[in-house]
Amino acid sequence: MQSQFFAAINQLCDEKNIPREKVLETVKAALRAAYRKDYGHKEENVDVAIDENSGLATVYIIKKVVKRVEDEGLEISLKDSHKYDKKAEIDGEIRIDVTPMNYGRIAAQAAKQVIIQRIQEAERDVMYDMFKDRENELVNALVHRVDGNNVYINLDDKITTLLPHDQQIRGEKYYSGQRIKLYLDKVIKTTKGPELLISRANPNLVKKLLELEIPEIKSKLVVVKSIARDPGVRCKVAVFSTDEKIDPIGSCVGQKGVRVQNIMEELNGERIDIIQWSENMEDYIKTALAPAKTAVIKLGTNEKRAKVYVNPDQRPLAIGKQGQNVRLASILTGWEIDIMDISEFAGAPGGAPKAEVKAEVKDVNGLGLSESIVEKLKTANLTEVAQLKGLAAKDLMEVEGINPVEAVEIAEAVKKVK
Repeated sequence: MQSQFFAAINQLCDEKNIPREKVLETVKAALRAAYRKDYGHKEENVDVAIDENSGLATVYIIKKVVKRVEDEGLEISLKDSHKYDKKAEIDGEIRIDVTPMNYGRIAAQAAKQVIIQRIQEAERDVMYDMFKDRENELVNALVHRVDGNNVYINLDDKITTLLPHDQQIRGEKYYSGQRIKLYLDKVIKTTKGPELLISRANPNLVKKLLELEIPEIKSKLVVVKSIARDPGVRCKVAVFSTDEKIDPIGSCVGQKGVRVQNIMEELNGERIDIIQWSENMEDYIKTALAPAKTAVIKLGTNEKRAKVYVNPDQRPLAIGKQGQNVRLASILTGWEIDIMDISEFAGAPGGAPKAEVKAEVKDVNGLGLSESIVEKLKTANLTEVAQLKGLAAKDLMEVEGINPVEAVEIAEAVKKVK
């Protein structure tokens, strides 16, 4: 008949999903530590055996049989060893039962905290191993509770972890009991347990959702080449087909846009633009800047910087609200993109002379603006005066961080160098 001790061990293993052998070894280690503390010393070779039927623990001292004893704690003479085992031989080992009379009560008290600590460590190790294999995966989660900007997520009903504010989708509202999908980036082992780096803002979340929703991507007939994302607002995805018979954009969008629409709904209405990837960088940049229409593209291959010339009516569209369109296109292609007015292009009518006359003021640093405004322009990738020409104050107000007063100041400064 199974003892109450082992019944409790089995129940613990089932509840915590911990291997039985690991729990038993943890208990034995705690009992060995308790014996050394109260009866022996740390150098002794102590072993503990637990009877499956009674649940009682027996403590043994293991000693090596030698001709001449130099360390009584670890060694025993052949003559003395025969008191415990008639078959003992030189260089062999014997086990001596040294279980104290009141060991059960003392050991239980001394080992209680150690056992709890070791079992918690074993539980953390199991949890780490469980989630480590799921790195770079899409995981289903449940919102446990919301505390201000802190959102606590429950994964598999086994672990609760924090979804950091910077990994949340901007403007998305979370509530207890809400089911959401997350991207599990990494699992880090810490002394307090596994730390899960989860995200709703990572571009790979979009990739995993595409794989989930679109069979052609999962089967690798359509390949996601690059993703640029402004979480909760807009995302650009470059795709390529390995089969010329398959339309990569059509596969991703789906009939009446139903496939991409499902992903957008999962991402709180985030707009997703699916574009065609191309080896031809000019074509790729042109497509990445859609819906803006480009006139001329000049590539600086050494520094991976492209000057894109557009008509005046296309400049606000190419730059986008708060510089979003050009920023996402730059991330998507891996090239720095400067949006220029077509009048600055040397091949355009009247373009070359105009550029030569004002060549002395090319950089925004030469406009006489404050350092804070210049920094905001640089953050929006507007580093050259030519990029600002043709933009009205209302267009400049769309640049992130630029207020109406600063927009007017920039526009006036640009006019003076025309």
